[in-house]
Amino acid sequence: MAEAHSNTRSKPKLQTPPFPGSVFTGIETPAAFRDIAEKSLSSAKDQYEKLRSAAEEATGVLEETYASATKGASNYSLKVLEVARTNTNAAFDFASELFAARSLSEVVELSTAHARKQFETAAAQTKELAALAQKCAAEAAEPIKDGMSKAARKVS
Repeated sequence: MAEAHSNTRSKPKLQTPPFPGSVFTGIETPAAFRDIAEKSLSSAKDQYEKLRSAAEEATGVLEETYASATKGASNYSLKVLEVARTNTNAAFDFASELFAARSLSEVVELSTAHARKQFETAAAQTKELAALAQKCAAEAAEPIKDGMSKAARKVS
């Protein structure tokens, strides 16, 4: 008897109501609710566009900052290599002068002169490297400063 009962009944197929209609068939969504939903969707799209625009600007600022920092680091590295070459040449010149010295007093005089010259050179090189590092840092910070200024102008 259970078999007969189950064969006589067939399960009705469920149909999903079309979107954007009501969840309940035969009942329409109130206009006020639709207006609120449309306004919310419009607001969400606007906020998304603003966020996307801000993210693109931030990416541009970062790219500019990295490019500037890379250029500055490259210039600094070249200057360090130049300093090393200058100091190496000075050391070889000093060694050549020492080998040509004929007396102990001449060796002491050459050593004293070389030490004084190297101290002055090192002081000048340090100033140059410090100025270059400061310039590189300022140039790397410039895109960030500009980006923050743009962001502040947009907010106000």
